[in-house]
Amino acid sequence: MANVMELTDANFDEEVKNSNVPVLIDFWAPWCGPCKKLGPIIDELALQYGDKIKIAKVNVDESQQKAVEYGISGIPAVFIFVNGEAKERLVGLQPKSQLESAIGKYL
Repeated sequence: MANVMELTDANFDEEVKNSNVPVLIDFWAPWCGPCKKLGPIIDELALQYGDKIKIAKVNVDESQQKAVEYGISGIPAVFIFVNGEAKERLVGLQPKSQLESAIGKYL
């Protein structure tokens, strides 16, 4: 995963709430088929946007506290945080164009 940060319950708040750029987070799990299809798109976005936006993943099996806190009931779930606040939520496998459109609102 190029330029994609792994977030956990332990480092989530520090990396997201203190970020000076928007943060796109992919809530996923290794057993989730659609999550596996979204993975390469997330990697492409990380390369495409560089340091304009922080791209991260949260494994909901390993970081259940954050999954519960943000009401994750279906995965993949992609959130965009700005100034530590969840501004956008996309649930299910999304095409790259949809994710680019959502990112564009916050750049």
